[in-house]
Amino acid sequence: MGKYGQAAILAVDFLESNRTKSPREAWELATSELFGKGTHAQKKGCPRGAFLGLCEEGLVRGVAPGKYTESRDNKDYALQGLALLKQNPSFAKSPSALWKAIGINKSHNSQMDVVLSLWEKNYLLK
Repeated sequence: MGKYGQAAILAVDFLESNRTKSPREAWELATSELFGKGTHAQKKGCPRGAFLGLCEEGLVRGVAPGKYTESRDNKDYALQGLALLKQNPSFAKSPSALWKAIGINKSHNSQMDVVLSLWEKNYLLK
């Protein structure tokens, strides 16, 4: 599990423990704790957009659907990754294989780390 996958798990834990009720705030708290507040890694948008996109659709355990992100692309990548996992759980072995299966002609930027970590912890509604 990569650092952004750890951030996603920690964010869900913060939500479930009622440390915050906001997925966006939970992500900010988790990434601040893991990377340091205000660092480039803490502010990285692609994994945040993937996490918040899954939350937005009500796919993260305990999170009501809502408006959480402006990132359409990263949300779409996360949703596509989840759809592929549901069809073929063997993709759970490799974030890069899952990314390649989506067919995006860009570099993987930790979006699939978020999806796979949530999947492995059973934090995604399947």
